[in-house]
Amino acid sequence: MAKTILGLKSAHSDFLDFLKEKGRASATILAYGSDLQQLIDFCLQLKRSRVDEITNSDLEAFKNFLKKEDYTAKSISRKINSIKTFFKYLHVQKHISDNPSIALTHPKYEVKPPRVLSKMEYRALRDVCRNDRRIFAIIELFLQTGIRIGELAYLQLEDIKKNSLIIRAHESHPSRQIPLNRAAKLSSENYLSIRPKSKSKYLFITKSGKPFLIRNIRSTLSRYFKLAGIEKVKVNDLRHTFIAHQLRAGTPLTLVSKITGHKRLSTTEKYLDLIKKSSVEKFKLEEL
Repeated sequence: MAKTILGLKSAHSDFLDFLKEKGRASATILAYGSDLQQLIDFCLQLKRSRVDEITNSDLEAFKNFLKKEDYTAKSISRKINSIKTFFKYLHVQKHISDNPSIALTHPKYEVKPPRVLSKMEYRALRDVCRNDRRIFAIIELFLQTGIRIGELAYLQLEDIKKNSLIIRAHESHPSRQIPLNRAAKLSSENYLSIRPKSKSKYLFITKSGKPFLIRNIRSTLSRYFKLAGIEKVKVNDLRHTFIAHQLRAGTPLTLVSKITGHKRLSTTEKYLDLIKKSSVEKFKLEEL
């Protein structure tokens, strides 16, 4: 029996508060919020304003609507994950007696393997940004440590030690300490020698001394990818490249998992199939 019948808007707000209490990452909460708001807008057009009014047919109609709007199967699948998690929450909290999302199925789509830069692509990327010490240091840290873009953006000056890098706890990710090799240390030192004078505690800043934001890091690196002639590559592929080449070089799986901050060893294990099936070149990034 349902506990309290909620309106869709109230349920949406309560669910996001629940995710925050659980310590989910802000990007995850933002994605859930956006996906569910799209569903709510659709349901309101169907004159459905309460959570107990939503049926499986309504959810299937929303799924078909997304197809007609040319959303990719992967995007639709992600939205379905959001919907299922939302209605599971409502059911557990007894705001609904039946879960209409149980029978909602995911569209099939091909999961593409991680993109790994080749030796030639890595050299080309290094060459085009060599005169930009800040970007060169950023690229080296990505490729030599495998850190996430959010972790790099939040690096502080005191996080760089003599031979290691301190990654602070952030949202759902715990803190960790990872080794810095010669290439990473040298590029960081070169950047620090020309870093604008600022009271900012952050390592990477703009010319005006403000933190170098994630979105600006992405857009700047995308420009350099284009200049280097590297196609179909994203910032996170630099992390993929680090992982793949570390495993290819024989670094223990458990160590790579620890360095990269994977919560599950199975996440790192997925790269083993990649390096077995692909022609990832065996080389040491530092020696390029």
